[in-house]
Amino acid sequence: MQTSSSSATHRIVRLLSISRDGILRNAGNRRLQLLVGADMTTIGIIGAGHIGGQVARKAVELGYDVVISNSRGPETLGELVAELGPRARAATAAEAAAAGDFAVVTVPLKNYQDIPVEPLEDKIVIDTNNYYWERDGRIPELENGEATTSGLLQKHLPTSKVAKGFNHIFAKDITTDGTPAGSPNRRALATSSDFPEAAELVTKLYDEFGFDTVNVGPLEESWRVERDRPAYVIRQNADELRENLAKATRTI
Repeated sequence: MQTSSSSATHRIVRLLSISRDGILRNAGNRRLQLLVGADMTTIGIIGAGHIGGQVARKAVELGYDVVISNSRGPETLGELVAELGPRARAATAAEAAAAGDFAVVTVPLKNYQDIPVEPLEDKIVIDTNNYYWERDGRIPELENGEATTSGLLQKHLPTSKVAKGFNHIFAKDITTDGTPAGSPNRRALATSSDFPEAAELVTKLYDEFGFDTVNVGPLEESWRVERDRPAYVIRQNADELRENLAKATRTI
């Protein structure tokens, strides 16, 4: 019988193996193309706070169209949309979800069940959420290690393909820390998904934004980049990120 210690070691070795293969540098691709070859040109962003705003700014700079929403209504987003320019428009959450070829969900975790389900059917959804009990209230399945933040969203969106992304970087760094592929000490970010095509999309988007990718594996492993773990919101290259992922502990 395998001991819990040896099981944990096996998971870490497997994580490192997966992560090493997950560093991809695909320079020059100005539009996301999935393995099936579909162009992904419009991003639906649900949440217009610090992360959502910065993702939108970088996306329009790269030539994407952005449909962005917040909880207060599109009429409150005039200033941001004016800044973003003609490639952006404000909408409701349901409209942003429907308009996007893929979506970015960046709302307080306590509101994840407000994310519209039907418009996101069969779409890839990038989840930036983190658990802050001071804001979100105590969530037992996160407290006891039975779930992950992105796992909760995946459960809420059973017909979508959820991938973790942009959750362990300060918002301001999204538009300033990116560097060209192959740059020495290029910053790396993690992704995690139960769907390879979702992790692939995040990998390519990261590369366009100027970051290397380390693939953590399935969503059940995404806790490794959640709040207060070694990899959380520090600048690290791919090797350093892999090391920090491996030494993370589930309970903190």
